[in-house]
Amino acid sequence: MKAYQVVESGKPLELNEFDTPKPQGEEVLLKTIACGVCHSDVHIHEGAFDLGGGNKLPLPLQMPYTLGHEIFGEVIELGPDAKDINIGDKRVIYPWIGCNECNVCSSGDEHLCSGGPVLGVQKGGGFGDHVIAPHSRYLMDAGNTPDHLAGSYACSGLTAYTALKKANIKDSADSLVIVGAGGLGMMGIQIAKAAFNVQPIVVDVDEAKLNLALESGASHAINSRDEDAAQRIHAITGGVSAVIDFVGSDLSTGFATNLLRKGGRYIIVGLFGGELNHPLPMMVLMERNIQGSYVGSLSNLKELMKLVREGKIDPIPVERRHASEANQTLIDLKEGRIMGRAALMHD
Repeated sequence: MKAYQVVESGKPLELNEFDTPKPQGEEVLLKTIACGVCHSDVHIHEGAFDLGGGNKLPLPLQMPYTLGHEIFGEVIELGPDAKDINIGDKRVIYPWIGCNECNVCSSGDEHLCSGGPVLGVQKGGGFGDHVIAPHSRYLMDAGNTPDHLAGSYACSGLTAYTALKKANIKDSADSLVIVGAGGLGMMGIQIAKAAFNVQPIVVDVDEAKLNLALESGASHAINSRDEDAAQRIHAITGGVSAVIDFVGSDLSTGFATNLLRKGGRYIIVGLFGGELNHPLPMMVLMERNIQGSYVGSLSNLKELMKLVREGKIDPIPVERRHASEANQTLIDLKEGRIMGRAALMHD
């Protein structure tokens, strides 16, 4: 098999070739059809997350490793104990694998396990042309979803869906602001409409992305660089019920928290980096709820994929690129040159 691998943090990926793994026990071997490229891939490739104040959170990953957690592939071989899956099935892989031994995993929050072999991080991901799934329960039918889009539901779709659930939107009368009109934000718009009956207000600094957000169903699209941006949102909403921040930077947090009504919820999803500075009395007086949201559980992905198979979630723009363009795709994503999502297509 072949894989485009990280051999040194921040350096160009290298194409390496090695023996295709044989599935053992309940494992399933898939040939990668497509793999979405995520902003998390950019951070993992760089080897650290920005904590603000010049501090970094290093990622002690063993080199070389293969990125890619938005994986869509075809089943080509089964381990001797594998069940409930067939050769030739095409499936989205849930990548947020836990250890399946701790209390976190047994509670259903496998994605929050600190000891699991996450695909595309600790274990080989979709920047390789073959991937091992540890069990068939992690394989999701995407119905008639196009190949280049399907894998995106394993991360950007799941992340948006989980954050929207935490936002606790009750009905269309609740106001929702989405910060960031990239791939996550675009997915958030579609899922908000389909699953929560809400047309969000979308905030970004890129006019082209804001126009695309409007075309995709946002009720309003506002450039946060405009001096009156916050006032305009307050005029529309009277105070926002929930803000989902798909950027997660010093600037986005400062802007977003001041939009909330009393009792409003601020859900931080993005990993752009920095620090959250917020006046403590305002937390109490406004009863603001600030929460992080990290990808999502296996049960949440099952709920989301049911909506996908039923055709209830409109597709987002996905740019198809050959897997050999993995390096340039990471660069373009980091520099904001990709509208919507990008997917690497394998031969």
